[in-house]
Amino acid sequence: MTLPSGLPVDDFSDRIRPQDDLFLHVHERWLERTEIPDDKARWGSFAVLAEEAERAVREIVIEMQEAEPGTDARKVGDLYASFLDEAAADAKGIDPIRPLLERVEQVTDIEGLLALIGDLESIGGPSIAGQWVDTDPGDPGRYIVQMSQGGLGMPDESYYREESFAEVREAYLAHLTTMFGHLGSEHAEADAATVFALETELATHHWDRVASRDDEKTYNLQRPAEAHPHLQPWLRAIRAPEGVFDEVVVRQPSYFEGLATMLVEERLDEWKAWLRMSILHAFASYLTTQISRDQFAFYGTVLTGASVQRERWKRGVSLVEGLLGDAVGKIYVERHFPPHAKAAMDVLIEHLVGAYRESIAALEWMSEGTRARALEKLEQFTPKIGYPARWRDYGSLEIGDDLVANVQAATRFEHDRELAKIGRPIDRDEWFMNPQTVNAYYNPGFNEIVFPAAILQPPFFDAGRDAASNFGAIGAVIGHEIGHGFDDQGSKYDGEGRLSDWWTDDDRAAFEERTGSLIAQYDALEPVAAPGTTVNGALTIGENIGDLGGLGIAWKAYVASLGGEDAPVIDGYTGAQRFFLSWAYAWQLKIRTEEAIRLASLDPHSPNEHRTNQVVKNLDAFVEAFDVRPGDELWLDPAARVTIW
Repeated sequence: MTLPSGLPVDDFSDRIRPQDDLFLHVHERWLERTEIPDDKARWGSFAVLAEEAERAVREIVIEMQEAEPGTDARKVGDLYASFLDEAAADAKGIDPIRPLLERVEQVTDIEGLLALIGDLESIGGPSIAGQWVDTDPGDPGRYIVQMSQGGLGMPDESYYREESFAEVREAYLAHLTTMFGHLGSEHAEADAATVFALETELATHHWDRVASRDDEKTYNLQRPAEAHPHLQPWLRAIRAPEGVFDEVVVRQPSYFEGLATMLVEERLDEWKAWLRMSILHAFASYLTTQISRDQFAFYGTVLTGASVQRERWKRGVSLVEGLLGDAVGKIYVERHFPPHAKAAMDVLIEHLVGAYRESIAALEWMSEGTRARALEKLEQFTPKIGYPARWRDYGSLEIGDDLVANVQAATRFEHDRELAKIGRPIDRDEWFMNPQTVNAYYNPGFNEIVFPAAILQPPFFDAGRDAASNFGAIGAVIGHEIGHGFDDQGSKYDGEGRLSDWWTDDDRAAFEERTGSLIAQYDALEPVAAPGTTVNGALTIGENIGDLGGLGIAWKAYVASLGGEDAPVIDGYTGAQRFFLSWAYAWQLKIRTEEAIRLASLDPHSPNEHRTNQVVKNLDAFVEAFDVRPGDELWLDPAARVTIW
């Protein structure tokens, strides 16, 4: 029986050929008729599925409001209800954070300031540095705290220095002034200028995004008591079991050294102003309607272009998913993830791993020794599909009717759960995304690929459609995630998740020659929605390797799945054509200029139009499928095409 293609072929452009722009050939008509919702910065395949999951979760959460008191379900319902009570939030004003602000006023020295920051961290307060628990890259059999740069109110250090963000800086300064007004400051403009200047200086000690994604440069085992004694008041005040901070991974050591030069008594008042504002930023979404709107005016409208704040119920669902996601996920999976989807995914993954195995075995540029280690790592991959084997237990968490108190309690619950991992065996069953999340990930420390239930639906996956469409979409996503194990950073980890140099020098040089060519290709591109902004090839190289390898290997897996038979022609397209059209269809997206600019600075993924077009330009199979020739826009000379895996 011939299955449907699952592709909107009647919607494809008859003006733009796939040989010239595969992305626009598939999406031109959709782009012309589609308006991005006012509360969104972008709209497309991921956003549509996320909205569907959001509505499904809302139904579950509303039902949970009627559950037995004390159960995890009722805690979800009560947390959601406390967020929906907008009248209560408006009546309280800033009273929920007033005790925290009063504690700031009582600080008399830098040591006291650091101690207060540490104490507030466990309840979701601001911090001068990020800290979380992960496996030790050098010893993946143990958990360790990782510490990273922090303290900024804008997305990253580039916003404080690049000329292209000058208008954003002006808007941020105005935003700080508005927010200080909510705190009752009599010198709101001066306080805003103080915080802005402090953060601008702090940003000079930050590493940029490219340096911060280098897993070798950021792996620095240190004993904070010796390396950063000035931070001891902060670390001592964080609720943590004995010995948790004896040894940590410090990702950007020079940041903490620079921070030390700023933590001086003469600047105490500056830091207190920063802490007051950071507390407000941390809890603004849970305070009055006006404070929440003013927070959104900068972080939503200025930074992403969205003109309208999301409806309160949607923000409530996001809060629940962020704090009690597993309690909701269990019900979501029961209702929305059929068992046959997992079985079909198992088969697809087997095909993809087999194709990687054959491809690695045939690589001409890799020596036998490195090839053997690469194949060994491939065999050690662990796939996780749909949902975790064990659900998180929220039994000791208490949720009432006070929103801010609930957020603080749930944040402290998670904070304590994380730090309690130190010294315990690694829990390899743990998931780091909810099942209702439309995404997927590769975890190098576990050497695992993870596919939450919510992504396993059209346009990515449909067990009832033709194989070409599934291999071109979810098959390529599977290949992409496996490919992260062999990208510029993932390739530095062995099959057990250890940061280890298992390559010969010659093989690494050959690999970097290929990745260097790919970086150069993407450096020459601009996001269509943000002309004048360029793609950062070095920032996006890991994802670009994942895309190129993932689609290329998915193609080989699809061909192998045919068993030597010819694929049927469906809707006028060959199997090869449907494969690549499905890839393009999966990356459907319309995006606002502000969001495109923001992502170009921060996001390790390339714009969707280039994830579609630039990848296929490098694949001989695409050239053959659509008879791409010199002079066509998607023609790339064979010598310039990059093949890695």
